[in-house]
Amino acid sequence: MQQDDIDRLVDALNDTAASAPARRAPSRLEGWLRTLVARGGSDLFLVAGAPASLRIDGAVHPLPEGPLDGQDVEDAVLPVLSAYHLKHYRERHAADLSLRIDGRHRFRVNLHRERERAAAAIRALPTEVPTLASLRFPMPIEVLARLSRGLVLICGATGSGKTTTMASIIADINKRERRHIVTIEDPIEYEHQHGLSLIEHQEVGSDVSDFVSALRAAVRQAPDVLVVGEMRDPETMRLALNAAETGHLVLSTLHATDVSSAVSRIVDSFPSERQAAVRQELAMALGAVLTQTLIPRADGTGRVPAAELLVASYGARQHVRRNALQHLHQEITITRKLGSFTMEESLARLVQQGTIDRAEAIGRTAHAEELEGNLKGA
Repeated sequence: MQQDDIDRLVDALNDTAASAPARRAPSRLEGWLRTLVARGGSDLFLVAGAPASLRIDGAVHPLPEGPLDGQDVEDAVLPVLSAYHLKHYRERHAADLSLRIDGRHRFRVNLHRERERAAAAIRALPTEVPTLASLRFPMPIEVLARLSRGLVLICGATGSGKTTTMASIIADINKRERRHIVTIEDPIEYEHQHGLSLIEHQEVGSDVSDFVSALRAAVRQAPDVLVVGEMRDPETMRLALNAAETGHLVLSTLHATDVSSAVSRIVDSFPSERQAAVRQELAMALGAVLTQTLIPRADGTGRVPAAELLVASYGARQHVRRNALQHLHQEITITRKLGSFTMEESLARLVQQGTIDRAEAIGRTAHAEELEGNLKGA
């Protein structure tokens, strides 16, 4: 699609709502999405030069049809974009939105460019929020839903289940406590119904213009719990830290591989002259850091999570404040009574249960000797 065509589409949609999560997918896209749901897949990929492809149990499988080109991708996806998202795609060559078909199945759509052609990655969103128990972590993480204040970071690579874990924590709070919960997401992935808690969902591009303005407004809405879909920029991080310091429970996701890299990722996002102050703020605000990954099951029937959890204590706060992040791993073992556990303990338990292969565990650890000790000590 040429730029003039995109401009005309934008002009034609100027009078429509800024966004509509229940937008209906056109027939070709809907057909692909129905196939994705029927086969139990997690993602649909539309990339020029290849057929439409599904991710099922972590592996990508092409559909039995010819390769797409960039025009095919735009013809399939552009009609579901609102004026706001179409303008975003035109200006920034990317757009994120939610989509619904059949009034029930929801999807997260990322439209982007690669080699000057349109491409899309579309993720199927569960229709129900899973419980913490159903996630089958090898070590308990329920302590995260019992925290009353502080910054809780859910970390991991893309596709590691961070958003699902965060949604399950919110669902647990919703069942047990009478709190006011405000979520800010781009887009909304899990829809919570009001339980004991009162829950407000805000979608960037639909209800709010961006994370920063939404966070500024949210703290004036008397929330007990704030959910920030992702820590994307220093200003979002600063506002989240401030909210956590002032007594709110703030949950967010971050791309990081372990506890120390999560702390570094936040601090390093700021200019060097601000970093010492940010370490002080983070030391005060930090409630917990969970890092997770998904590992193929030994029987080939899917994937299972392994994780590492640090529940912040005085010692951990001191290490963050002094930038002695190399000591945070040791701090995890010291604070087991608070609920902390290492990735090596998590991996060892999965191996002992026969859930994953020993080789998979060894390939995921940064502390091989510690893992071997956990395996031998069982």
